Amino acid sequence: MGNRAQILIVGTIFLGLALVPLFAELTQTPFYLDLARRMMILAIGALSLNLIMGYGGLISFGHAAYIGIGAYTVGICAEHELVSGFIQWPLAILVSGVFAIIFGLISLRTRGVYFIMITLALAQMMYFLGVSLDRYGGEDGLPLIERSNFGALVDISDNVTLYFIVLGALVLSLFFCKRLINSRFGMVLQGTRSNETRMKTIGFPTLRYQLTAFVIAGMMAGFAGALLANHTDFINPDMMHWTRSGDLIIMVLLGGMGSLAGPVVGALAFILLEELLSGVTEYWQLIFGPFLILVVLFARGGLLGFFADKEQRDG
Repeated sequence: MGNRAQILIVGTIFLGLALVPLFAELTQTPFYLDLARRMMILAIGALSLNLIMGYGGLISFGHAAYIGIGAYTVGICAEHELVSGFIQWPLAILVSGVFAIIFGLISLRTRGVYFIMITLALAQMMYFLGVSLDRYGGEDGLPLIERSNFGALVDISDNVTLYFIVLGALVLSLFFCKRLINSRFGMVLQGTRSNETRMKTIGFPTLRYQLTAFVIAGMMAGFAGALLANHTDFINPDMMHWTRSGDLIIMVLLGGMGSLAGPVVGALAFILLEELLSGVTEYWQLIFGPFLILVVLFARGGLLGFFADKEQRDG
């Protein structure tokens, strides 16, 4: 797979994302601004999942729970008139990290299908907790009474400003993942995925490395949740449902599991296909399902790997 081709593809995507506000303004269609912003927020969530699934070999069906935890942290803070983004966003990351530590200590002592089932069960527990919180909307959800306030520094009540903050957050998340994956920590994590027994024999505390990656991924997802709450101005327990975790897994697989920018490509492709196909039929999953199967069977590196290889062959 050509690195130059991947860089070209990713660079083109980010250039396109940077031009979306201009396009939305010229065409007077703010819908595209909202759509692209949602893509980027979910791309951050998919990046965080790829960290443990693509590089750590841990398939979590409960990852969306941290997005919901981050979103609810922002919403509950706003309900109690604590609207400062300097408090809300770090708190969302911190609370998500605390839950990730607890869930990680429980789930990482198992492997394979047992790990999958425990993460799914923990996510459903958080979902039903959200449904039961009548004080904060319960099943009906919690409207965000005011977006996070950063004072005179930046005004995210403006949709374009929020858009570029989300874009910047995605770029920083991608850079952070790159540095982490290429570090000693990342190498040990990938070695554990390949052969955990050998890594233990060498002397690496594999559980500690996996737990750290699990917590970092949870905190990144919590940050995505804080952004999502400000994007939608509404928090709903459905954010934590296990099917939302399934969507994140599909994004990672679609873009290219174990590749740095694959989840970004996957998130964009998933949301675009969902939007296009749902406009054709309400049973759009019947079309999307076979497409995903074809990608998994014939593009083992996901869409990013497929197009990068094609670009390299054509070049």
